[in-house]
Amino acid sequence: MGNWIINNGLTSFILVVWMAINIFLFVWFYFFYDLGDQFFYTRHLLGSALAWARAPAAVLNFNCLLILLPVCRNLLSLFRGSFMCCGRSLRKQLDKNLSFHKLVAYMIGLMTAVHMIAHLLNVEWYNNSRQGIYDELSTALSNLEDTENTTYLNPIRITNLDPQQIPTYFVFTTIAGLTGVIITLALILIITSSMEVIRRSYFEVFWYTHHLFIIFFAGLVFHGAGRIVRSQQTTKPPHNFTFCKDRPADWGRIPECPIPQFAGGFPQTWMWVIGPMVLYICERLLRFIRYMQTVRYRRIVMRPSKVLELQLVKNGFKMEVGQYVFLNCPAISQLEWHPFTMTSAPEEDFFSIHIRSAGDWTDKLIDIMQNLPEGAQGPKMGVDGPFGTASEDVFDYEVSMLVGAGIGVTPFASILKSIWYKFKDSNPKLRTRKIYFYWLCRETHAFEWFADLLQVLEKEMEERGMGDFLTYKLYLTRWDQSHADHVMVHSDQDKDVITGLRQKTYYGRPAWDKEFEQVRKENPTSVVGTFLCGPEALAKVLDKKCAKYSDVDPRKTKFYFNKENF
Repeated sequence: MGNWIINNGLTSFILVVWMAINIFLFVWFYFFYDLGDQFFYTRHLLGSALAWARAPAAVLNFNCLLILLPVCRNLLSLFRGSFMCCGRSLRKQLDKNLSFHKLVAYMIGLMTAVHMIAHLLNVEWYNNSRQGIYDELSTALSNLEDTENTTYLNPIRITNLDPQQIPTYFVFTTIAGLTGVIITLALILIITSSMEVIRRSYFEVFWYTHHLFIIFFAGLVFHGAGRIVRSQQTTKPPHNFTFCKDRPADWGRIPECPIPQFAGGFPQTWMWVIGPMVLYICERLLRFIRYMQTVRYRRIVMRPSKVLELQLVKNGFKMEVGQYVFLNCPAISQLEWHPFTMTSAPEEDFFSIHIRSAGDWTDKLIDIMQNLPEGAQGPKMGVDGPFGTASEDVFDYEVSMLVGAGIGVTPFASILKSIWYKFKDSNPKLRTRKIYFYWLCRETHAFEWFADLLQVLEKEMEERGMGDFLTYKLYLTRWDQSHADHVMVHSDQDKDVITGLRQKTYYGRPAWDKEFEQVRKENPTSVVGTFLCGPEALAKVLDKKCAKYSDVDPRKTKFYFNKENF
């Protein structure tokens, strides 16, 4: 439990607080509408469905306030810079922004379903009361007229249609009903298109449907203006419902029972969401300003395994290790922005990215670059960023374990380059004294573009007598028999037949228990930062290993898990 708290304690505390607020809002507003005297007559028409509709609405307001904040990338980068003086556990929470965004979205989806079902029942019961199907009191309340001196309770005012058609007519002709339909449809499309299988295979579908959030929030702001949930108002003389509820025929005829007056509640949703909406608009304006800034191509290189390297220059651009940018190429799409980790070091006068063929957008960009005339500039490129990630903290640890899978090696290319520059300049601020680097790949060609950097680092470390500073292991997870035969023939060579490095390539997957045990043994009193850029399945494994091999004793080894999220 102690090891788990080291890596997940603050995250769990934040989630508990968030869930507690949701539960509090739901319970508070449920009993407010279920027990409040001002809703006695409303409850007589609707029963418990009134509280079941309003309680989720309160939870929806709170979560709609939160949903935009985790995707305000510039705001998070600002916070990350502000938290540099704080503990690493606090900064780690910012790297889980998308996980929290998804969690809030699930809560919005759940509460929307409950809210919608309850209101569908409410409309049906409003209609039945209007038709006089229920008791005398329900009929009297539904027949209250909306004149200069009285206010109605039942929002269904029409009576000259087929009773079976009135609910449908009401839903599609009132502000609350029509905006509710629009909000629900937009939310269904947003959530379904966000499924992992769609987002990975059809990113454009995910991207475009996600922008239905504009319609969602517009409908949300106006949804409460319909004021279909109405409460009893104070009158002079007062209408005492405990005395008058059994005497609807005497309403307005005796002083004790004046005709009850009702009014809809003041819309409150806009007050919850206006702040995040303004922040997000500022976020998009800043992105647009960055998009308009000129970006020049320094170099365009096609690497093995259909990996495109772009070296770009932009005035005033400053980066840190492991950060990422969003790219937009108008020649492919005016609206699509895609995240890519930078592989250059902050010490260089340009920034570079490596782009693997992984979908329609990347395939089109690679085709455009391959067909460029020699020495020509590429198409206009919009760059938004840089934005912070967990890898920024790598130099805050005495010991770091870097784990990359496939193209997920890109943030660590930036880190290793920066280390090379720091050694070259004899930077005294470098706290890190040991780095373990693991790279898992399916194809031998994928190693080629990165092997050059490792060769330079190998040479640099040897010249400085620091050969133990960097321990790296490359794993090939897929191979055929011809490759195995080739390796066996050249097994006695000093250098690896795949990479040309002195460190031989491993075949299969790492035995993580063995690796963590070795790191702990070699660093018995260190704080070890474990950084991953790779699939979620591997993240779960490493997270568990960090908890398993961390020691609760503050004087001994602790592993902190960090994962890249886009």
